[in-house]
Amino acid sequence: MFNAEPVVSLQNAFIYQNDRIVLNDVNFTINKGEFVFLIGRTGSGKSSLLKTLYADLWLQQGTAKVAGYQIEKMKLSDRPFLRRKIGVVFQDFQLFMDRNVNENLMWVLEATGWTDRAKMKARIAEVLMQVGLASAKDKMPHQLSGGEQQRVVIARALLNEPQILFADEPTGNLDPEVSAQILQLFKDINKAGTAILMATHDFDMIRQFPARILKCDNGYVKSDDL
Repeated sequence: MFNAEPVVSLQNAFIYQNDRIVLNDVNFTINKGEFVFLIGRTGSGKSSLLKTLYADLWLQQGTAKVAGYQIEKMKLSDRPFLRRKIGVVFQDFQLFMDRNVNENLMWVLEATGWTDRAKMKARIAEVLMQVGLASAKDKMPHQLSGGEQQRVVIARALLNEPQILFADEPTGNLDPEVSAQILQLFKDINKAGTAILMATHDFDMIRQFPARILKCDNGYVKSDDL
């Protein structure tokens, strides 16, 4: 039976950066398969909100449920299990520069509990094909363009067939043409059923690909669906 529970749900959540509240009384849900943009000025709390949702920052006040996990009750030992249900795409790639593409992806599978080498190899081939890099598995990151490196990062985020991708300014370091290609890739991933929450300040991109918007503004998150 299809489970209609939202993939992300926050209630009365206060988002902290160190000891400072950056977002007050946050309330929103993201449903399975939904595409949502997270906008706001630099320093408005977008990254802190995303880090809270993927359990890099502790949620001190309020409740948040992500992919079935209660974030405010989460122990450090639970974090790897949450990470198997979600994907995270960073602006600065965070690839291991001393390992080739295949080794970068293999590391994630090993870290999230995969053991069958044949299945691991097949899954890596699948995600690289999905992002249009089927022939890049033996290349080192420095041999790839910025756009290709970001495609590897997206492939990495897709390895465990996540319920949702959290993307933090994924086109921030890319030129407009490449940015549009990367956003189209996110749209294709979304059409295949993965929910996406993407932080961005690229309004051209939002105009090009209209979707629901959450805005971090003056310490609050405002939703265009309220």
